[in-house]
Amino acid sequence: MEKVKLAVIYYSMTGINYQLAQWAAEAAKEAGAEVRLLKVHELAPEIAINNNPIWKANVEATKDIPEASSNDLDWADAIIFSVPTRFGNLASQMKQFIDLQGGLWAQGKLMNKVVSGMSSAQNSHGGQEATIKSLYTSMMHWGAIIVPPGYTDPSIFKAGGNPYGTSVTQGQDGKMVEDVKEAVFHQAKRTIEVAKWLKKGAYLIN
Repeated sequence: MEKVKLAVIYYSMTGINYQLAQWAAEAAKEAGAEVRLLKVHELAPEIAINNNPIWKANVEATKDIPEASSNDLDWADAIIFSVPTRFGNLASQMKQFIDLQGGLWAQGKLMNKVVSGMSSAQNSHGGQEATIKSLYTSMMHWGAIIVPPGYTDPSIFKAGGNPYGTSVTQGQDGKMVEDVKEAVFHQAKRTIEVAKWLKKGAYLIN
């Protein structure tokens, strides 16, 4: 049986979700998956980015990360999304990417994808859970297989205890407040494990 194919798709303004996505990709590779690390298309005007030194630095640091496309979703067995909250909902950049997948959806090519989500906000009750649940609502319409971390590992409690997906608070210094690396690794490996079960089951049936 061939390797599980994972697309780690993120949007990041300051670099927090980029870091979460990097950890997820690293963990998935350790678990034996073939991984694509991808960002969604930026919608903000260049003047807004240039007026924010942290945002501009992150754009420059990630300029070589390829942008996600419908082809990447079609290729993937599993997808991990990482996206910051915007008023308790998905950042518009990620929402647009999802909204553009109507063609794949109509062809039935998004059903049974194994999906998990991560998020961040600037305070500990800034909408992280609501953002991940909003993502999962769209995934239900896809017919995806949602894999939340739940409380399946001690690392989840250490990271703040979000059962929907790993989430983190960005402090005033721009850095992560909670220690979430282990939780991200667990969530990514759990996602790959479930994808392997489904892939093996489909292989045996066929």
